[in-house]
Amino acid sequence: METTNKLKDINEVLDFLYQEFPQCFKQKDGIQPLKVGIFKDIAERIEGSEKVSKTQVRQALRKYTSNWRYLEAVTKSEFRIDLDGNQDEKVEQEHIEHAQKALEESRAKMAKRKKPQRPRKDGDTKSYKKNTGHHAKSGEKGAKVSNKPAKAAPVKRSGKVEPLPASEVKVNSKVKVKLGQALVNAVITEVNKDEVHVELVTGMQVKTKADSLYII
Repeated sequence: METTNKLKDINEVLDFLYQEFPQCFKQKDGIQPLKVGIFKDIAERIEGSEKVSKTQVRQALRKYTSNWRYLEAVTKSEFRIDLDGNQDEKVEQEHIEHAQKALEESRAKMAKRKKPQRPRKDGDTKSYKKNTGHHAKSGEKGAKVSNKPAKAAPVKRSGKVEPLPASEVKVNSKVKVKLGQALVNAVITEVNKDEVHVELVTGMQVKTKADSLYII
C-alpha cells in the first residue's frame, strides 16, 4: 500500500509556507501584501513536493489573505512583496478600498456573533400583553389595516457588464469575478476545464466558473 507524506491540516500547510518562504510569509509581525500571482510562483517552487499539493497551497493562501492582520497590511503598505521578500508592484488604491471593505464586513460579522442577547424580563412580557389588549379595543372601530406587503423597490443597475469571452479565459487575464452581488477585480491563475481559479485584489484565491467572469 502506497503511503503519503502530504500534510493534511491547513495550519500545517501554513507552517510549511512560513518555513519555506520566511521572507514572504509571516505569522504575526511583519506581514506585507503578497505579489499578485504569487500562487503561480509558489507552485513552480514546490513542483514535485511530497508534502503539499497545489490545492492545499490555494486553501492556505485563502486563509492567510483573509486574516485581519493581512487585510490591515494591504491598507497600510505601499508595495507588495514576492516570495523572497523583494519589493514588487505598488498596492493600488482599489485594492486598499477592497481590503478595507472586507475588514469592516469581517469585523461586523464577528461583533454580531459575540453580541449577547438581552434576557427578556417578566415585566416586559406583561407590559406587552397589556398594551396589545388596549390597542385591540381602541382600534376596533378604526380604519382597516392592510396586510399586503409593500412592493419592493426596483433594483438599479449601475451599468452594462459584459461576460468574458471564452477566448479570454486564460491564465494572467485580468477580469471581474462575481462574488454574491458584487463584482471584484481579479487575475486568472489557473484554468481547469469548467473550473477557473482567480486571485482577488486582496490576494485571496477563489474557485469559480467561467460564466461568473466579466470584462474589466
